[in-house]
Amino acid sequence: MAKEELLVLEGLIDEIYPDGRFGVRLENDHRIIAYTAGKMRRFRIRSVVGDAVRVEMTPYDLSKGRIIYRERTPGTPGGPPRRRR
Repeated sequence: MAKEELLVLEGLIDEIYPDGRFGVRLENDHRIIAYTAGKMRRFRIRSVVGDAVRVEMTPYDLSKGRIIYRERTPGTPGGPPRRRR
C-alpha cells in the first residue's frame, strides 16, 4: 500500500472563488474547496458553475481537493478554433 492513497470522487461546481479555486458539492453531499490541476491550467480548460468534475483528495484533509477532470456536457462546443502562430 502506498504512503498516500488518494480518494477520487465525483461532484458539481457550485461556486467560483478568486485565485482559481472552486466550491464543489460532492456526490455524498459534502462540500469542499478545490483548485484546478496543473494539466487543466496548462491547457486552459475552463470550468464554470454547474460542471460535473472529478476531484482528487488526500485522506488527511477532507475539506480540500484538486479538480483532475471536467466532464464534457452535451450540446456545448469544443471551443473556438485555434489560431496558428
